[in-house]
Amino acid sequence: MLITSIENEKIKNYIKLKEKKFRDKTNLFLVEGEHLVLEAYRSGLLQELILEQDSVFPIDFDSIVYVSKAILNRLSDVENAPYVMGICKRKEESEELGNKILMLDGIQDPGNLGTILRSSKAFDVDTVVLSNDTVDLYNPKVIRATQGMMFHMNVIRRDLVSLIQTLKQNEYPIYVTRVQYGEDVRHFQEKDKKKFVLVVGNEGRGVSEEVIDLADLYLCIEMNSMVDSLNVAIATSILLYELRENE
Repeated sequence: MLITSIENEKIKNYIKLKEKKFRDKTNLFLVEGEHLVLEAYRSGLLQELILEQDSVFPIDFDSIVYVSKAILNRLSDVENAPYVMGICKRKEESEELGNKILMLDGIQDPGNLGTILRSSKAFDVDTVVLSNDTVDLYNPKVIRATQGMMFHMNVIRRDLVSLIQTLKQNEYPIYVTRVQYGEDVRHFQEKDKKKFVLVVGNEGRGVSEEVIDLADLYLCIEMNSMVDSLNVAIATSILLYELRENE
């Protein structure tokens, strides 16, 4: 099938996936470029493969739609549209949260969220929990920044206070990032790294007071006194690195 008209009904629905409300309604989202499409395919989430006419993509897939370059440009979220895109279904959430849980309290920047997710996979976090006011997981900028790692992780969206209260009953220690009164993460013993919830906060205000009140321990990163804070994605990556268990 070759589609060249923006007015085609299928193309109109593809374009609507740029809107969060349509992504929420359909449980579908769009990915761009070879790497992300391959990761979606490997994870079993790819529903339709979109290719520029006369292009070839090296996977065995039945549902292929060929489109003009003009349509790819209309669908793309970047300046130079790639020749391949994909329509994907959302990954199902798992109720099995594992022992290492990262909670994100009000993260707003898509690039930060994507980077945090990539680091979470790198340092073996079992589940990432997004607060209800954290940026949409399926925002195109978030998807690009994850480099496809979001397809291979358990990411859920919950009310943090309610979930933390439940996890405390199941003997998860709650570590909350806080510059003041925080313990240097480098001083942690191995037993403190086996099971935990780590909470990091909004780029401007940090972790909300309601969540801070539930903390068992405050964490900080010791650094040069001339620097009062780090970008939340960088700080989270450092904390997760330090909290990984030694082999």
